[in-house]
Amino acid sequence: MEAPEDKLINLAEFTVNLAIKVGADEAEAFIYNESSIAVNIERGQITRSFSIQDCGVGVRVVSNKALGFAYTNIIGDKTAVEKTIKQAVKIAQVSKPDEEWRGLPIKKPYTSAASPFDDEIARLSSNELVEMASVMLKAAEGRDPRVFPIEGEVRASCIFKAVANSNGICDFDRGTVIECGLATIASEKGEVSPVCFEFNLERSLSVNPEWVGSEAARLASSSLNAKKIETKNKNMKVIFAHEAIQQLFHYTLVNAVKADYAQRSQSVLKDKIGEHVASELITIYDDGLLDGGLRTWKFDGEGVPQQRTPIIERGVLQGFIYDSYTAHKEGKESTGNAFRASYIFTPSVEPTNFKIFSGRKHPEELIGEVDDGLFVYSLQGAHSSNPINGEFSVVATPAWRIKNGEISHAVRGVMLAGNVFEVIKNVSALADNERKIGSIVAPWILVENVRVVGG
Repeated sequence: MEAPEDKLINLAEFTVNLAIKVGADEAEAFIYNESSIAVNIERGQITRSFSIQDCGVGVRVVSNKALGFAYTNIIGDKTAVEKTIKQAVKIAQVSKPDEEWRGLPIKKPYTSAASPFDDEIARLSSNELVEMASVMLKAAEGRDPRVFPIEGEVRASCIFKAVANSNGICDFDRGTVIECGLATIASEKGEVSPVCFEFNLERSLSVNPEWVGSEAARLASSSLNAKKIETKNKNMKVIFAHEAIQQLFHYTLVNAVKADYAQRSQSVLKDKIGEHVASELITIYDDGLLDGGLRTWKFDGEGVPQQRTPIIERGVLQGFIYDSYTAHKEGKESTGNAFRASYIFTPSVEPTNFKIFSGRKHPEELIGEVDDGLFVYSLQGAHSSNPINGEFSVVATPAWRIKNGEISHAVRGVMLAGNVFEVIKNVSALADNERKIGSIVAPWILVENVRVVGG
């Protein structure tokens, strides 16, 4: 039987060679194959177990500096692949040339670091996932009788990728992912908490479903007996937990360090390399080779080696992240940040593992430094933040009041408003509890002078 690696590489090479033969000046094939098994939880019950197989090839070609793209999920039939190739070439031939196109990337050596692949995840059965879901549910129910799990999932995935182009790139990579997640609410005497969600997502079989269930329940129960902030408009100290940081930065700061945003003059950080743009406590690297990183791979969506790229060093802006197209526009090299979630997408500039370096304070120490402030676990409405100027207005939920260095009580109806670029300048401390949330890797962050609007 042909190994997955050989099968995908052979298909990628076939696709590129045929595209050139039928009229493309340049050609690229990106093949993505994901196999998943999952168990769903609904209204406190394990409801179903299912498997998903998604595999296809995306074909990107260039003809006279014009790009064409097509994809298919029928890869077992070469006739369907040939049809897709010809469709991509035809689109390129009738499209408007891009005078800024400088070519597909060329082959470069990859690092010796391996992408995270765990054979234990690859061997998991649906029965084992059901057991993990059961452990998660029991932990939530056993934590507090006022808590009710409303939905959740346990999922294990194996991902295989291959990329080839007409400039000599041809390689294969593989990885695994496992996730446990649970959403809960708590109710008491007619009061219902906000929905509280906790999860554990890893590239190796190191997830802890018992912790997820217990923590989801703890968040919900501790959100009961919430009080309103008595002040209508006040600047306060705010500790942003991991999820709140991811939600806030994903739509603002991350976009600001993408080269395409800077090139379109849609980033306030444009032309500020070498300037202080954040607190000296802030150091950020985009690390595509991070050990266990959720977006750690050998190569990006174009076959360019992923790497470790400095973004901010002790508050000073060092640079931006690039794919090949944006790098060529400035006479630079790609930083390995051409991202593709699947074969149905063309590359876009995205972070790999956007790592905010931790501080040395334990979480309890960070809370102890706040006489009067908020601890914010999650945000609502962050997606409506302005990606160009960094302005935001969000609801903090769940969130808790901090008084005299201790968590006092839950709060409700609290909004935070401001500018993310002022937020990163006003960081006064960082915890040592780094965590991976999507593309963001960060600790808790203490920020001074955040505008808090109470009900």
